[in-house]
Amino acid sequence: MAGFCTEIQVTVHADNSITVVDNGRGIPVDEHPVKKIPTLEVVMTILHAGGKFDKNTYKVSGGLHGVGVSCVNALSSHLKVTVRREGKVFEQEYSKGAPQYSVREVGTTDITGTHVLFTPDDTIFKENIYSRDILAGRLRELSYLNKGINNILIDEREQDDDGNNIQEKFFSEGGIIEFVQMLDAAGKRNPLLPEPVYMEGLDEESNVAVEVAMSYNTSYSEHIFSYVNNINTIEGGTHVSGFRRAITRVFKSYGDKNNLFTKAKVDITGDDFREGLSAIISVKVPEPQFEGQTKTKLGNKEVIGVVDTTVSRVLEAYLEENPKQAKLIIDKVIIAAQARAAARKARDLVQRKSVLSGGGMPGKLADCSDKNPERCELYLVEGDSAGGTAKQGRDRSYQAILPLRGKILNVEKAQEHKIYENEEIKNMFTALGVTIGTEEDPKELNLSKLRYHKIII
Repeated sequence: MAGFCTEIQVTVHADNSITVVDNGRGIPVDEHPVKKIPTLEVVMTILHAGGKFDKNTYKVSGGLHGVGVSCVNALSSHLKVTVRREGKVFEQEYSKGAPQYSVREVGTTDITGTHVLFTPDDTIFKENIYSRDILAGRLRELSYLNKGINNILIDEREQDDDGNNIQEKFFSEGGIIEFVQMLDAAGKRNPLLPEPVYMEGLDEESNVAVEVAMSYNTSYSEHIFSYVNNINTIEGGTHVSGFRRAITRVFKSYGDKNNLFTKAKVDITGDDFREGLSAIISVKVPEPQFEGQTKTKLGNKEVIGVVDTTVSRVLEAYLEENPKQAKLIIDKVIIAAQARAAARKARDLVQRKSVLSGGGMPGKLADCSDKNPERCELYLVEGDSAGGTAKQGRDRSYQAILPLRGKILNVEKAQEHKIYENEEIKNMFTALGVTIGTEEDPKELNLSKLRYHKIII
C-alpha cells in the first residue's frame, strides 16, 4: 500500500502449509526502541505491535490492533520468516509463536522483501485445508485495489494436464475502474456510461488518500463496495457517507441549474441518485478507526470531508464536460423518482386492500378451517390444474391452496411499483395477510397479521 512492493506470491504446499513472499522493503530488523529486541521479533510475537501503531514506519496499514501476523504465528505449529533488507538476509523460526532462536543474519543479497512459511496448528484447527477459490478471490480483489502489483497464487496440491502446479495470476492496470466494469459484467448490468468516472485525491493535512470509480447502469439497484486500507468495509462508514453526500448535492445542483428536474413532477431524494449506481470507494487512512472488532465500518470523521471534496470536484467537472452523459444520468434519476412515487401509491393500495378487505380473500384461494397461523400452511401452486390436484389431496383443516399463474414477474429486474401493481402478487399479499410498513420503516414488510406460518412453494 505504501508503493514499494510490485509482486506478492502465495503458495499452498502439498501439506497445506503456506508461503507468502513479497519484494517490498522487508520487515525492519533493527533493535526496537522500547522492547530492546529486534523489531522483526516484536512484530512476529507481540500483540499491538503492528504498522498501525507506528505511522512513521508504514504510511498506511490495514490492521486494527496489530495482532494479524502475531496471531498467525501463535496459531502455527511452525513458522519461519526470512527478511532481505539493506543487503543482508535475516531469519527466525517459531513454534506456536515462541522463538526457537534469536534473529540471525544468514547471508547477503541484492534484493529486498519478506518470505514467510507457516503451518497451521492441527491441535487448534480441526480442518486446515485451504480453499483455492477464497484465496484467489482475495488476491483478485487486491489486484484491483492495488493496481500494477502482480498477485500470484500457486497451488501445489493440484497439477494441470502438463504436470505443472496450478497457478493463477492477478494483475490490474486500470485498478478500481476495471473493478467496477468487472462487477457490472458479472452482474449482467448494462452500463449507461462509456467509461466509469474515476476520482482520486489526497488530503495533505490528514494524509487520507481517496480513490473512487463509479458508473451507472440500467438496473434498479445500488451496488457500492467500500474499502479502507484494502479491508472490505461491508457496513460502510464515513467514506461511504461522504460519497453519498457528494453525489446527491452535485447532481441536485446540476439538475436544478439546468432546469432538468422540472418534468419530474415529484420530489427527488438521495435514493433516486443511487438507483443503478455501481461504485468502488477505496481510501487509505494512516490511523483508521473501525467500529466493532470485525472492522466492517469506518469511523474516522475526517474522512467524510475528504471523500466529499474529492468526489464533488471531479464529478462537477465531469458533468459540465459531458452534458450528454449527464442527461442520461439525470433522466434515470427522474425515472427512479417517478417509479418510487408510483411504488408508494401501489404499496398504499396493497395496504388499503389488505386492511379494508376483511374476510375478502382471493377467489382461487382454497382456505383451511383452522385459524391458528402456527398450525396453518399455504401451498402456492402453478396453474388451476395443479391447484385442483392439490385440493383433492390436502387436509382441509390446516392446509390452504392458492393457484397462481406461472412466470408472474421477474421481481429482481422489475421496478418496485410494477411488483405491487401485479394482480397475482396482490393476491399473495391478501392471502398471506401481509402488509407494507411498520412503525420503524414504511417500506418494511409487516408480518404481524401473517395467516400462515408455513408456506410451501
